[in-house]
Amino acid sequence: MRYTNYGHSCFAVEIKGKRILFDPFITYNELAKKIDVQTIQADYIFVSHGHEDHVADLISLAKQTGATVVSNFEIVTWAGKQGLTKLHPMNTGGKWKFDFGTVKCVVAQHSSCLPDGSYGGNPMGFVFMTDEGNFYYSGDTALTLDMELIPDITELDFAVLPIGDNFTMGPEDAIAAAEMIDCEKIIGIHYDTFGYIKIDKKEVMQLFDEAGVELLLPEIGSTIEV
Repeated sequence: MRYTNYGHSCFAVEIKGKRILFDPFITYNELAKKIDVQTIQADYIFVSHGHEDHVADLISLAKQTGATVVSNFEIVTWAGKQGLTKLHPMNTGGKWKFDFGTVKCVVAQHSSCLPDGSYGGNPMGFVFMTDEGNFYYSGDTALTLDMELIPDITELDFAVLPIGDNFTMGPEDAIAAAEMIDCEKIIGIHYDTFGYIKIDKKEVMQLFDEAGVELLLPEIGSTIEV
């Protein structure tokens, strides 16, 4: 499975020829200024919650790509009011079989409001189960015991977790989360974008290494095989 990092919590995976984009926040991210948004392609856009650093490019990219937007009921309803028509509402605990595989929505402990101040519904994480591999994207979240349920859903090949602290889990909690979800390969997100979430990469990598957990921090704009 190919994973492309667009910075902050925005990334894409390719599954069965489908390109799936997550939490689009690129044009307002100084660290992602080398990314040409006009070149991005997507068949689906999954949105974990409504904060601006996860939806800032949602409407423009959905219109540009013709992607189907998948999120909670409130965010999908809001997106519809912005002129989008290819929408798939979901909510915590539900699952759906898409043409690339099955996705189950799981709990994320965070907050959520939309850029206009309206209610953004409950934040969510996503567990992807596909013929090409399984992964968990937690979205913005605190460490929560609900993560212990993830291995009951499927065996993971990798997980995408926030490590920036302050607004979400920090490195220590992400390591604990890796143990809860029984996953030894973690891709770190939600770090360095703002002053509040800057990390010492060398120090964080050492923490993960000492815990026996592989941490991947791909450069913005790079694509890796996972």
